[in-house]
Amino acid sequence: MYRITLIPGDGTGPEITEATRRVLEATGVAFEWDLQDAGEDVYHQEGTPLPERVLESIKKNKVAIKGPITTPVGTGFRSVNVTLRQTLDLFSCVRPCKTYKGARTRYDNIDLVIFRENTEDLYAGIEYQKDSDGARAVISLVEKYSERTIRQDSGISIKPISVFGTERIVRAAFEYARANKRRKVTSVHKANIMKFSDGLFLEVSREVAKDYPDIEFEDKIIDNMCMQLVQKPELYDILVLPNLYGDIVSDLAAGLVGGLGIAPGANIGSECSVFEATHGSAPKYKGQNKVNPLAMILSGVMMLRHLGETEAADRLDNAAASVVREGKDVTYDMKPVPDDPTAATTSGMADAIIAHMSN
Repeated sequence: MYRITLIPGDGTGPEITEATRRVLEATGVAFEWDLQDAGEDVYHQEGTPLPERVLESIKKNKVAIKGPITTPVGTGFRSVNVTLRQTLDLFSCVRPCKTYKGARTRYDNIDLVIFRENTEDLYAGIEYQKDSDGARAVISLVEKYSERTIRQDSGISIKPISVFGTERIVRAAFEYARANKRRKVTSVHKANIMKFSDGLFLEVSREVAKDYPDIEFEDKIIDNMCMQLVQKPELYDILVLPNLYGDIVSDLAAGLVGGLGIAPGANIGSECSVFEATHGSAPKYKGQNKVNPLAMILSGVMMLRHLGETEAADRLDNAAASVVREGKDVTYDMKPVPDDPTAATTSGMADAIIAHMSN
């Protein structure tokens, strides 16, 4: 039996988490769920959206599956997702994006895996508010050690990219490629402009690639990569990127295969792993039992593979693919028109996937 930390999240998170829990249990794999609440409601109750008890549970159990949690825009508490990744050193964000026949998309036969570095770059959280002592100090330092000036009314964000952080994310991408018989790793950067941060990412990527002569390696500049993915995504296999680019390209790749509703994800570290849907919490749909649970269910497939339960993972993935292909028991966002009265509920789609597993 696997003891797994289960974080329902907020907004529509509890609904899709419950659907995912039922589907995972229907595989026949035995789970003991360590239920831990986090998010906006917990923030109002406990003064923090991510209590220490949640972190301790994940550290103890090593594996967690999590519903989406609201991140306030501009104000409020800091992103729970970012805090989890940095506190637990979940350095590798893995987001597979593949087409499921029946999903509404302009593309066929997409099978990409995004490896996004999770702890550095502009998402490291090293920021200084406009007119703060920190911002003034950084501006003064930059002007002292360079010939550049920064306007005094600037907010400042720092972009650290290290040899250590880059090496381990690139190596993780190559190890995944080797373990899953993938053909190519593409390192994505803007080294032509940011020569000492993205340039370092590219330099280290090239060095790591030398240890994997059996796997093809190339690099692409980020803006070109975005165009290439729209024009000819079939040329690409595994992409490895710094944090910010990885976040953006993950959503772009999800758009190629039908949207965030079918985009799973995992945040993996040396000690712990957290599996979660890529999309947000959609609070306006809270309690309506209508949102698509597939992204979190497919994150559950990733969790099963991580646990070594390959047969159960394959059965669940095939059952989900069958439901999408048939198009009958899918939620409104996967119907040809969103107001289709035959659209399945969140729980109804989970029921259909469970039924396919038992056929």
